[in-house]
Amino acid sequence: MDEPAIGDIWVYLSASPLMGLTITLVAYGLAYRVYLKSNASPLVNPVVTSVVMLIALLMATGTSYDDYFEGGQFVHFLLGPATVALAVPLYEQLSRLRALWLPVTISIFSGVVIAAGSSIGLARLLGGSVEIQMSLAPKSATAPVAMGISETIGGIPSLTAVLVVVTGIVGAVTGTKLFEWMRIKDDSVKGIAMGVAAHGIGTARAFQVSNQMGAFSGLAMALSAFATALLVPWLVDLIGI
Repeated sequence: MDEPAIGDIWVYLSASPLMGLTITLVAYGLAYRVYLKSNASPLVNPVVTSVVMLIALLMATGTSYDDYFEGGQFVHFLLGPATVALAVPLYEQLSRLRALWLPVTISIFSGVVIAAGSSIGLARLLGGSVEIQMSLAPKSATAPVAMGISETIGGIPSLTAVLVVVTGIVGAVTGTKLFEWMRIKDDSVKGIAMGVAAHGIGTARAFQVSNQMGAFSGLAMALSAFATALLVPWLVDLIGI
């Protein structure tokens, strides 16, 4: 029996929800190989590279995002279990966390206030509208939380989602190099900074460096999302927008 041609396989997949799942896994697999070939350079972060590959493929084939997401939603569903699984490496760092709970708490709350305040201030300084300012304010939180906050304070949730992704990508690409320049060697400190500034994408990058950095980044990501929901509406009222 003749083996099916690549074109036949694509026709089958394009008519099936498996298409989104398949191309997502293939894109990430290729992106990760590129990442390894580059000696783990943050400039070719596999999350960023795979997103670029997927966008290019969908545009080249004229595939709508809705059609892609019929299969991509299976990977999306795994975000929940993956987030819960972050508790495992964090538990392994429990003794260190107990010793650092006060500086961790102060760092997270300070980071949230600075991230939101600087975003609003820069947008106002550059002439951004109130909607733009409100969309920028929660950009350092994980996407579902950030979009909910944006809608509550008068921002544009869809714009906030884009800003969240861009923030995470920039943090993942530049974060480790910035730590080198600042001569920060403690993985727990680097993890807290990465989680507060670059949420989930930054946490994925942190785990590529070490389990300790990833664990503290996951903790910071979760706590900063809570702190952002708590502090950003208050900060907006305080500024008087």
